[in-house]
Amino acid sequence: MALDKTFRPSEVENRQYARWEDAKAFAAGANPNAKPYTIAIPPPNVTGSLHMGHALNNTLQDILIRFERMRGRDALWQPGTDHAGIATQMVVERQLAEQGKTRHDLGREKFIETVWDWKAESGGIITDQLRRMGASADWDRERFTMDEGLSKAVRTVFVKLHQEGLIYRDKRLVNWDPKLHTAISDLEVEQRETNGFMWNFKYPVEGSENTYITVATTRPETMLGDTAVAVHPSDERYTDLVGKFAILPLVGRRIEIITDEHADPEAGTGAVKITPAHDFNDFQVGRRHDLELVNIFDENAHLNDNAPEKYRGMDRFAARKVIVEDMSALGLVVSVDNHTLSVPHGDRSGVVIEPWLTDQWYVNAEKLAGPAIDAVESGRVKFVPKQWENTYFEWMRNIQPWCISRQIWWGHQIPAWYGPDNEIFVAMTEDEAQVAADAHYGEATELRRDSDVLDTWFSSALWPFSTLGWPDDTPEVKRYYPTDALVTGFDIIFFWVARMIMMGLHFMDEVPFHTVYIHALVRDEAGQKMSKSKGNVMDPLELVDEYGADALRFTLAAMAAQGRDIKMSTNRVEGYRNFATKLWNAARFCEMNDCVLDPSFDPTTVQSTVNRWIAGEVKKTATAVAAAIDAYKFNDAASALYKFAWGMFCDWHLEFIKPVLMGDNGAEKTEAQATAAWALGQILHLMHPFMPFLTEEIWERITGENADMLITSNWPELDGVKVDDQVSGDMAWTTELISKIRTVRSMLNVPAKAEIPIVLHGPSPESERRINAYWDEIKRLARLDGDEPLIETADTAPPDVAKASINHGEAEIFLLLAESIDVIQEKNRLEKERNKVAAEIAGIEKKLANKAFVDKAPDHVVATQHERKASAQATLNQLNEALARLG
Repeated sequence: MALDKTFRPSEVENRQYARWEDAKAFAAGANPNAKPYTIAIPPPNVTGSLHMGHALNNTLQDILIRFERMRGRDALWQPGTDHAGIATQMVVERQLAEQGKTRHDLGREKFIETVWDWKAESGGIITDQLRRMGASADWDRERFTMDEGLSKAVRTVFVKLHQEGLIYRDKRLVNWDPKLHTAISDLEVEQRETNGFMWNFKYPVEGSENTYITVATTRPETMLGDTAVAVHPSDERYTDLVGKFAILPLVGRRIEIITDEHADPEAGTGAVKITPAHDFNDFQVGRRHDLELVNIFDENAHLNDNAPEKYRGMDRFAARKVIVEDMSALGLVVSVDNHTLSVPHGDRSGVVIEPWLTDQWYVNAEKLAGPAIDAVESGRVKFVPKQWENTYFEWMRNIQPWCISRQIWWGHQIPAWYGPDNEIFVAMTEDEAQVAADAHYGEATELRRDSDVLDTWFSSALWPFSTLGWPDDTPEVKRYYPTDALVTGFDIIFFWVARMIMMGLHFMDEVPFHTVYIHALVRDEAGQKMSKSKGNVMDPLELVDEYGADALRFTLAAMAAQGRDIKMSTNRVEGYRNFATKLWNAARFCEMNDCVLDPSFDPTTVQSTVNRWIAGEVKKTATAVAAAIDAYKFNDAASALYKFAWGMFCDWHLEFIKPVLMGDNGAEKTEAQATAAWALGQILHLMHPFMPFLTEEIWERITGENADMLITSNWPELDGVKVDDQVSGDMAWTTELISKIRTVRSMLNVPAKAEIPIVLHGPSPESERRINAYWDEIKRLARLDGDEPLIETADTAPPDVAKASINHGEAEIFLLLAESIDVIQEKNRLEKERNKVAAEIAGIEKKLANKAFVDKAPDHVVATQHERKASAQATLNQLNEALARLG
């Protein structure tokens, strides 16, 4: 089937993906004797749609999976989605609100049914979008964190940890969302910089007339819950007050003045109010000093009955205003200062989060963290880049109890039941809980189930083994656990990566993966974080529609340098679309010149220097690409492929063999055809993990519909191919010389068709050998004149004619231009252009030196000016170089 004139991704992608799925090409287990290779996909939220982070993350995973599949491994890419408790519940609640209903109108059971209905109708969007990116996951094994198998795993883990005393109930502070009425994780808290105030209040000291201790607060309403004032142990200003009591204004409560290192003597007055029930740091101070916990808010963040009667029922912010007025009336406001602070907001509700004291379920994370820390310290789990280990250790060595309960309906309902006296019965099923309760009470007893659900991260922590069928003893668990690599972002190292390691070690006695590759952020081309508010969000599917999935995939891989964020631009994607087009055109060139794959072709037997060269470069590229992927240096692998496929095969090899393909020498022509076809086939294999659609389409066209698909072909094994160092050196010397001559011709506006003489001045014997050996190729591709090169020794004076010089190794090469251009006129043109560019640079520098401009202009505008300057400077350098060559 002949190749079309142009490559049309939109026509190819769906067809090739359907071929792969129909052929079960993604399925693991086809080769039971092969060594397994497993990646568990970071499960996207079932509510999600593809963003650029997903595109990067899944492109890199797919490169690994396709690479290892081609290397003969039994590759399993385990797919699935997360039930995303709060996010999914909010989606369905919004739909109900459009009907004038709430979940409470339906009741819990009916509401859960409604969520499942929504999931069946709309929950597959994200996985369909991953397919558009070319993700070769084993979709027949797709899991969902709320399916029956994973639910069983969740209940099993909860029950066992509870039996071991590692899950328990406690009254502690949580991030409380007063709109959603649930605790949320730190990851769901968004810090927003806010312009507020710092109030300085003075509290009277008991028994000391006109003696006060001054404290500062950004949240005056919380003073009603104060149970102490703390100063630093070394702060001598308060030595006489330590151990005494202050009288809490508006309340009248006696609160002790204590010492604690939490107080910073350099900040404000050095004295801080302690509100253990409404501040995370204060809670820890309260624990250390056994302070009373006074909770002054209800679930709506309104003042409750623990507050003085005047303030009860008030919204926290309304109470703030009244409390400040009342303190002022008492003469207890020392000062009010403008203050910029970070205020926590719920990322979904948008309301200010309240640290709230409530009964919740917790995991003893500190106990589980010990083995997980050791796993990384000992190297059983490696982070790439390595510096992310520091982030992991920082979190793990300062770990707090993990709050795992959420006050919503959608999720894994906690398997705990309460008796009439609130005795707790934790069991796998209600029947088991009932048996335990009846035995406990000695009679049939009515139980009520805990209404909370588990934190989404709890089920996600089990993902590497629950997706394989655990707690059942399945063949998949035995074969594919532990997995090999995890590809994820830095923001969930603690929330997900660490917890998977903890759970894997505790329940499987083995780490869940040996490598954690932390990829960078995808930013806009100015380096700004993408956000809807900035209007700089790039939709990966729009890029796929315009440029094709392969172009986007290759762009992401080529820019995925370890530890460096990606500055994404459509220009880069367009550039790699052009690369795809270049490969397509190269394949068409081979097809039109009868370069047909020969199964019996042996690259070790080729005779032509050009063919020996390209065979050696294929081997070097294959080695470099494999080594780079193994080291998770995706950008190095992409770079090696790009340089070889475009820079060597397309630009040089095919150009070198054109005369042979058009000539009459049968043996030479046959070898050139076979070598070109073989090299193209090797490129398709090496490129496949990066550009699967393009490579599979070309492969099908050149091998036929009934041939084996590229996705299941073997990775090139080129042990027998030798790299001839002399040939490599000769070709590098030759191609570099041609490139230099072409560059100078372009700089100096030498007409394209003009054939110009050159003089090689002062070459070494090796350079003289090379230019004579490859003169025909150099002459043709650089558009030179003469049956043979003019060579002069170093003792000879350079030619005294209009010329441009090129340094090439130890030799100097002169292009004789008198017959091709007016050198004086060309110098004048270049000088005029140089002055224009220099003026442009001066203007940009003046603007960047203007402090007012730099301070007021958005970051991306300033960045654009720097980029303009860099581009202009590069142009100026080229102009200076051209003038220097003319002498």
